[in-house]
Amino acid sequence: MDKTLDLIAIGRSLIDLYGQQIGGRLEDIGSFAKSVGGCPANIAIGAARLGLKSALVTRVGAEQMGNFIREQLVREGVAVEGVHVDPERLTGLVLLAVEREGVSPMTFYRSDCADMALDESDIDEDFIASARAIVVTGTHFSKPAAAAAQAKAIRLARAHGGKVAFDVDYRPNLWGLGGHAAGFERYVKSDAVSARLRPVLADCDLIVGTEEEIMIAGGADSVLAALEAIRAVSAATIVLKRGAKGCIVYDGPIPADPEAGIVGRGFAIEVFNVLGAGDAFLSGFLRGWLRGEDLATCATWANACGAFAVSRLLCSPEYPTWAELKHFLDHGGATRALRKDATLNAIHWATTRRREIPRLMALAIDHRLQLEDLAPDEGARARIPGFKVLAVEAARRVAAGRPGFGVLLDDKYGREALFAAGAGGDLWVARPVELPGSRPLRFEFGQDLGSRLIEWPVDHCVKVLCFYHPDDDEGLKREQTEKLVSAFEASRRIGREILIEIIASKAGPVDADTVARALGELYEAGLRPDWWKLEPQASAAAWAAIDGVIQGADPYCRGVVLLGLDAPIEALKESFGAARSAATVRGFAVGRTIFGESAERWLNGTIEEAEAVDAMAARFGALTDLWLSLERRRAA
Repeated sequence: MDKTLDLIAIGRSLIDLYGQQIGGRLEDIGSFAKSVGGCPANIAIGAARLGLKSALVTRVGAEQMGNFIREQLVREGVAVEGVHVDPERLTGLVLLAVEREGVSPMTFYRSDCADMALDESDIDEDFIASARAIVVTGTHFSKPAAAAAQAKAIRLARAHGGKVAFDVDYRPNLWGLGGHAAGFERYVKSDAVSARLRPVLADCDLIVGTEEEIMIAGGADSVLAALEAIRAVSAATIVLKRGAKGCIVYDGPIPADPEAGIVGRGFAIEVFNVLGAGDAFLSGFLRGWLRGEDLATCATWANACGAFAVSRLLCSPEYPTWAELKHFLDHGGATRALRKDATLNAIHWATTRRREIPRLMALAIDHRLQLEDLAPDEGARARIPGFKVLAVEAARRVAAGRPGFGVLLDDKYGREALFAAGAGGDLWVARPVELPGSRPLRFEFGQDLGSRLIEWPVDHCVKVLCFYHPDDDEGLKREQTEKLVSAFEASRRIGREILIEIIASKAGPVDADTVARALGELYEAGLRPDWWKLEPQASAAAWAAIDGVIQGADPYCRGVVLLGLDAPIEALKESFGAARSAATVRGFAVGRTIFGESAERWLNGTIEEAEAVDAMAARFGALTDLWLSLERRRAA
């Protein structure tokens, strides 16, 4: 059978809830960040981020947390054919905190949880045969049924020419060797555990563990004796993880001096959180090992991935992508605290976004002042929220389930429409934060933007409009830039994408390089938005200048969407045509051209809901058809 997968990891998958307050007790944590956890799940995600084709065999509960694990694995590019839903059990859970350097108390909620119910029926021979390697993990040898499942996977992998990697992954309290409060305990000597693990060793090609894990696997009281005991029964490559000291690899007889093994480059970084570092480490090692790199290179990549993990808070969400790892290996970090390195963070963000959006066609209905002007009285103004719901219905009708469609909706009048837009999960959503018409820029509903954004769904995009001109007074430019930077930083810290809309024509004359100069200044200030929303340009030269700035400053930018400025359909056709030559233009976000007439008539009570939806859908559909036809012509 063809090997379509590089690796299949087998075993734990659970929900990590990381305390977001650093330096305090778990008892005092007030808020938590949710992510996928568990050694095999982390390894599968880490390997996928490094370009390997990975899969996971596990069980999850038939509930929202199980759904989250499956959905996140898919987003990460991990194959989920082996992720089985257990209708009888809940997905496992762990609460974690960073109390101080190297100390991270954790509490496991894993009584009869789904992943530990894995059994031989979950191991499919064809699936195992499709992988070049499997990764088995220590915790799943602690229960008879799960141990039998991993033993079956090992037999099948070897029968079909696959390699077997063993991450010892020793958690004493998951073997019943510590109380519930001992989740962080790394080592409890146990002859019973060693006896369970020893039969696994002979069938392995790669064995990976910390000093404590190597001792439990080898059943000895010193690292050297444990290494010798493992080598006596296994020819596997042994990787000894040593935390800040890197690792040592043994690919033959164990030397009398354990320091005499193979080592890779080390990386001096600040230790922030040690949890999950070993899983990142193994992901990096596997990238090299399965691609035929020498063991010193494998060790270097492993050490680097571990460095990323210990310098950041979460487990799998913080692991590096291949682009990020390569940049770090080639250029190093700007600071020992990698989580504070702006360049690495920008690469990490851009290469781990939740989904690809190569095209975006959006109905902008985030207007507040304009709709208030169309409403003749308070009664009509009270109908504005209902009109926005109709606009969402029109957008969804045109989208018809296709990707690349969206809406822009506000918090002032769009609350019901936001619920409607999120109901199907099919529409991209952006929400404005600017105070309408403000110049200098101010935020609506207060200037503490971060506290506001944390209440938003994770896939909602921040949209901020700024009337910015490169020939503005320097004081005004500085004030507006600082506000944009604060919006950008809040968005990144809270984990939301950001679209920055720049309108220069209402602040001064515009020529072929005006907008390009504006973007250049904003990039120079440190802005790296996911999207730009720009007014149409009069010439191909203007678009070429914009392309040059964006591509030179941020090759990871999603691109530009065109705004409408209430232009007639015919004018937009001309604008769309002019933008055909621009490499960075990805679509449009048009509002009043689509909804203006319908809004005025509906708010005044001269048309019914169905007619308003039909009219908006017809206009939005016409613009969509036009854009798609231009795309086809550009591709031809």
